[in-house]
Amino acid sequence: MLMIRLQRHGKRHQPYYRLAVGEKRSKLRGEQLEDLGWYNPRQKEKEFNKERVLYWIKNGAKLSPTVHNLLVDAKIISDKKVVAHKKAKKKEGDVSAKAAAPAASEAKA
Repeated sequence: MLMIRLQRHGKRHQPYYRLAVGEKRSKLRGEQLEDLGWYNPRQKEKEFNKERVLYWIKNGAKLSPTVHNLLVDAKIISDKKVVAHKKAKKKEGDVSAKAAAPAASEAKA
């Protein structure tokens, strides 16, 4: 499956990203099919090749959540933003232990 995602480049603490399309199972640092643009988060600059992005989407390439949100901001695609980072799931044992602690302290009082 083809995937459009960001490739990190730059020095330490000075990242910039290339928008690349490639096989999802291949290594991100490996060879990609095509560069579609770039994004610099430090200076809030970005430039994408709109025709090529739409071509790859039309041919079945999927977008990573972050790329999806960047393309919505750039008005290349018209859609709602998606959640890029999910919150960590709490373990069931932790939830019951925290809930039991206040109940136990109230029972003692």
